[in-house]
Amino acid sequence: MDETDPARELDAEALRTSEQLSRRIRAAVTEAGGALPFEAYMERALYEPGLGYYRAGAARFGAGGDFVTAPELTPLLARTLARQAAEILGHLGGGDVVELGPGTGRLAAEALAELEALDRLPRRWRLLEVSAALRQEQERTLAARVPHLLGRVEWLERLPEGDGPPAVWLANEVLDALPVRRFVKRGGGFRELGVAATGDGLGWAEIEPEPALTEAVREIEARLEAPLPEGYASEVCTRLPAFLRGIAEALPPGSVALWLDYGYPRREYYLPERRGGTLLCHFRHRAHDDPFFYPGLQDITAFVDFTAVADAALACGLEVLGYAPQGPFLLGAGLDACAEAAMAGAATPERIAVAQGVERLTHAGDMGERFKVMALGRGYDGPLSGFRLVDRRATL
Repeated sequence: MDETDPARELDAEALRTSEQLSRRIRAAVTEAGGALPFEAYMERALYEPGLGYYRAGAARFGAGGDFVTAPELTPLLARTLARQAAEILGHLGGGDVVELGPGTGRLAAEALAELEALDRLPRRWRLLEVSAALRQEQERTLAARVPHLLGRVEWLERLPEGDGPPAVWLANEVLDALPVRRFVKRGGGFRELGVAATGDGLGWAEIEPEPALTEAVREIEARLEAPLPEGYASEVCTRLPAFLRGIAEALPPGSVALWLDYGYPRREYYLPERRGGTLLCHFRHRAHDDPFFYPGLQDITAFVDFTAVADAALACGLEVLGYAPQGPFLLGAGLDACAEAAMAGAATPERIAVAQGVERLTHAGDMGERFKVMALGRGYDGPLSGFRLVDRRATL
């Protein structure tokens, strides 16, 4: 980032937090013999207790944070997801909603209000949240929007047991925050892109790949039926199978989990022209590709390989019930009806805001195509209207 970037306005406490985290990471680099896999760095930068991006107390979402998620942009996403959840709960005869990565609580608040209007409130709305600061923010959001429904809200610190009632699980921008390994094609083989100390900071270093990474990249090339070009760098989430095994163990029979995230099927993810990978960082509403910029004070993500998600889900006994771009999914699930209800009797500025929200969520040049929705389930045989217009499972 250049000298005009907002990092110059960081307060002393934020700088101390980043410096403390950097010292810990540099010590880990030394202990590891001079370099860490990028996955280990990303894990600590995001989740180090008390210091990592998602474990410290600073604002992360909205105008005062680093990025804005769809639930913060417009309530239409939450209300439309609530309609899809209502359809599933109706088929199941009731049940819970479990939300992973609930952010500020805006999705939960708006969805609960919509479910109440549809007379389809869940038995409980359960939020899985490990950050004490974010939990407090979620409580404030829910208390302001749906105070009379707080009795139905429950916070979890770990995945629930899998012996509960059928449930709808919602995960908006969760998979992109799983730590990834990075690799580069060299001389017909592969090197792992790790993290080493560089002067007073941290930077890239090529290291010998661990077997799990080598196996994963070879599988990618086999599925692509073509070798990646020399110098091609990208990432792979080797943690995904274990992560989804945990989800599968926690997901009760008859349940459906909806995953919303930016990503591609494998053949698009590893296109030759995408030779630098998909790593993306956010700092004060600026996107860039330097993961070593003030560790702990910026978000670090990677696009999702939805083919890998499908493969991992099938391997642990889950079914892939649908896969579509976000735009057609939301239209199939009832976005138009939500927009019409929001516009009814509204003043012109509110009507314009609703129209802009629909455009952001559905336009192919915005979130409508870049974001995808995947439904995973176990023994669910009911309707999923979100996939009635488009279902691209065949592309996986």
